Amino acid sequence: FDNLSSGRKENIAMLASNPNFIFVQGNVNERADLEKVFEGHYIDLVFHGAAVVGVQRVIENPIEVLRDLDGLRAIFELSRAHGVKKLVFASSSEAYGEPVTLPEREEGPLNVNARDPYALVKLIGEHLCHVDWEKYKLPTPALRYFNVYGPRQESSAYGFVVGVFIRQVLAGKPPTIFGDGNQTRNFVYIDDNVELITRAFGSVTANGETVNVGSGPQTTIRELAEHTIAIAGANTQPEYLPEREIEIRYRSPDITKMQKLFGYVPQVSLDEGLKRTIASYRESMKHGA
Repeated sequence: FDNLSSGRKENIAMLASNPNFIFVQGNVNERADLEKVFEGHYIDLVFHGAAVVGVQRVIENPIEVLRDLDGLRAIFELSRAHGVKKLVFASSSEAYGEPVTLPEREEGPLNVNARDPYALVKLIGEHLCHVDWEKYKLPTPALRYFNVYGPRQESSAYGFVVGVFIRQVLAGKPPTIFGDGNQTRNFVYIDDNVELITRAFGSVTANGETVNVGSGPQTTIRELAEHTIAIAGANTQPEYLPEREIEIRYRSPDITKMQKLFGYVPQVSLDEGLKRTIASYRESMKHGA
């Protein structure tokens, strides 16, 4: 179920002939769209990953992000009404804001210096997960994502840093860094992220919990740019631009809880993930995508 605001139907073309796969185009923030899905299908499990995403989108349309609260309310209410067995919510490391302490722990200080509504909406979603588990016994883990990346991720100006860097480098352009490049992020390849989502559905002890989904080590944005250039075999250097309006300085998750609850740590290194993602982008660019 997707409104395709940051995705494309071509990304799921390989599933079209699968009789067990159904795609519905709609907006999670329009309750009527969701009601049709819940009423038309028997749904055991719900993964709620819909949101207005991307720093540029949030900067340009901060009020639009608040509409995601409508989607949160509808997802939780309809899941309870239709007997869903488990709901997994995709939260974000933005819940920490600019971190007060490092590494960032689930029980540590949260967004005490909030600068954008995206983080606040994610925090509300996490609290709803906790409340629905405590009050209604709807199993609801919240996964606090750090930087997820991989093939087919949006790479326009509204996209995400890995995809943007790869697209720029493969086009013979310098990767553009906002600020001095010393800000850090924590990158998780999509295959590892999906594995952790799957384990969240199977974990009884994660119900009602918020869990960091990260890989542990910090990577500076400068290092990311340099690795992307080297793996792509490009002859360029990063270009530095003024710092953006919303720019978190550090991201460094404590993944102890994730390891304990899910018995798993990411297996794909940043360099290996970049190799796979660059190969995918090269292939898609051959076909004009």
